[in-house]
This record gives sequence, C-alpha cells and structure tokens, in this order.
Amino acid sequence: MIIGRVIGTVWATKKDENLTGAKFLIVRELDLEYNEKSNFVIAVDSVGAGEGEIVLVATGSSARQTNFTKNKPIDAVIMAIVDKLDVPKEE
Repeated sequence: MIIGRVIGTVWATKKDENLTGAKFLIVRELDLEYNEKSNFVIAVDSVGAGEGEIVLVATGSSARQTNFTKNKPIDAVIMAIVDKLDVPKEE
C-alpha cells in the first residue's frame, strides 16, 4: 500500500466501458511525516476522496478487490481516507 495526498484529477471522457463512472485521481506519495516524495500514481477513487486528502492506495492485483473495481482494468485504487497516523518518534 501507498500513503499519499490527492493533488489532482484526470479527466477521461473516452475510456473502456468497464470504467464508466470511475473517478481518476492523481496521488502524490508521502513519507510518514507527510512530506511529499517525487512518485505519484493515477488511482481510481472507491471512497469519495477529494483534493488535498491523505489516502491509502492499493496497487497491482489487490486494486481489483474493491466492490467497484472487481474484474476491471485497474492497477491502483484509493481504498481509504486517512484520519491520522500514529508513528512513534525515534530517539
């Protein structure tokens, strides 16, 4: 899984018929202190995420395990909106 911030939307009016109704979001990967990394992914939104929200993204075959993405040509899916991270501080 990847933790990231939604930074934009991809508009695709012509797409595979199995993707009708899919919302494509651009997600920039984050480290555990919410610092942006250079990596990003285009992910199908299955939870109603919006720009600026911190999300969890599943990739690969796991991306096709949500109710919306089952048996669809999806490689990345936003499957959770993050409320909080609890990470112990290193001393």
